[in-house]
Amino acid sequence: MTITLITGANKGLGYETARQLVALGHTVYVGARDTERGQAAADRLGARFIQLDVTDQASVDAAAKTIRETEGHLDVLVNNAGIGGSPTSPAELGADEMLRIYDVNVFGIVRVTQAFLPLLEASKAPVVVNVASGLGSKGVVTDPDRLESSLTPIAYASSKAAAVMLNLQYAKALPGLRINVVDPGYTATDLNDHGGPQTVEEGAEIIVRMATITPDGPTATFQDRHGPLPW
Repeated sequence: MTITLITGANKGLGYETARQLVALGHTVYVGARDTERGQAAADRLGARFIQLDVTDQASVDAAAKTIRETEGHLDVLVNNAGIGGSPTSPAELGADEMLRIYDVNVFGIVRVTQAFLPLLEASKAPVVVNVASGLGSKGVVTDPDRLESSLTPIAYASSKAAAVMLNLQYAKALPGLRINVVDPGYTATDLNDHGGPQTVEEGAEIIVRMATITPDGPTATFQDRHGPLPW
């Protein structure tokens, strides 16, 4: 049985990813900050709830301890938790707002990856999927044919660029793991007031695909559901 943890999995892309992986036979831990919502989501999915706030080191450490004691290892980690922040002009954007967004989108990845690394290294085929965005790609945001080139979410986009580079460095430093970063695309979720043109099923496609790669699968790649993305 494949043991999988998904952060931010009580709704949106995390929930849909959990649903698809449960259907594929994974034992899925639904990581969520809110106990009531997380437990309800896990019950609906036939998954297991674990309280996990990626901005709280004690919460992350407690989740790792629970899975270590219950499972002894972790096969798949999906760092999905993320926030978008509110539209802010350069004149209004301050360091506090940047820190708030980075605390989830960047430092959250670091906290969770570090805490669960010993459990991943105990797996026979460890996989990490980091959920980023095309807005974190220089190639995408400078392509006039892409919608992302017309948007300027400074804090969010730069946090996702940091997540992309984090993924690449982790993959280089940890060759025994398959570590890839994905762009689910502009998907209708709470992050954009359900304004994205893609369904959550379409958005979760690349996350699920990369979460189910084999030991000889790719690592250090950046992809969406259509294929590789420019860095």
